[in-house]
Amino acid sequence: MLVACSTVSMTGRRQLNIVSEADILSASLTEYQSYMQSATKSRDAAATAVVTTVAQRIAAAAEAYLTAVGQQADLQNYAWEFNLVEDPQLNAFCMPGGKIVVYTGMLNLIGNGPDRDDELAAVIGHEVSHAIAKHGQERASQQMLASMGSSVLSGVVSGASSQVQSAVAVAYGLGTQYGALLPFSRKHELEADYMGSVLATLAGYDCDAAITLWQKMEAQSSGSQPTFMSTHPSSTKRITELQKNNPQVKRDYAAAALFPSSTAAAAKATTTKAKGATAKSSGTSKAAKAKSTKATTSAKKSSTGYRIGN
Repeated sequence: MLVACSTVSMTGRRQLNIVSEADILSASLTEYQSYMQSATKSRDAAATAVVTTVAQRIAAAAEAYLTAVGQQADLQNYAWEFNLVEDPQLNAFCMPGGKIVVYTGMLNLIGNGPDRDDELAAVIGHEVSHAIAKHGQERASQQMLASMGSSVLSGVVSGASSQVQSAVAVAYGLGTQYGALLPFSRKHELEADYMGSVLATLAGYDCDAAITLWQKMEAQSSGSQPTFMSTHPSSTKRITELQKNNPQVKRDYAAAALFPSSTAAAAKATTTKAKGATAKSSGTSKAAKAKSTKATTSAKKSSTGYRIGN
């Protein structure tokens, strides 16, 4: 067992992990394999292909980002798997090591509209972000601290493997209640939302689809929270954070996209350009004032990066 501080590279947040990555990967793989033995994979080839295509692009974006920031070593521990599982719950997850599962209930909610792939990218990007930010490792560490207390804090721990396995089982909520993931912290959720927007953008999707997705799930709840929302709380604050962060995400990462823009993202970009052209041709009477304002704004502008909350 290792006690170490690390940094989530995409956000700069410091995190404490008392569980080694080797232990968390081994334990989570055991939980994932146990889950898949009882899960029913979808026989809908077309739907499965949609999930696989989007998930592969998100995975490629995650790999490209980790490589760019010098975390290639983490990729050695990833063996991506993409699954569409028959389950009516509005849910999805990604275990450490890249094991992705999307429930048919989530895909049915998303539907087959023009934003289908973008909204699915928001779901998968969010879940993959939990994995690459090592939120599960943090959560298992918290579980071990809660159950073992001073023995962990003093670094005197024996039988770590069985303890990690137990912590992962509790932390991920798998086992007898497959897929009923326990909630990440509010900070983890907001961080995964932001990182999911980055991954979706790098993969060529419209990150604003995350906003319409959460709105769909809220409308679907009808007073009772579906599983995905109970473990991934949606709120006005959450949507506000996405609306605040996404414009900067696009400015920072859209030009580095690994794939052509999705149909919806391309259409949105075209509309934006058209509006810009219309505004530009509206006359020169405001040109001097606009130029002055732009210069003043540029002089005052500073990049604040990612922030949780205000």
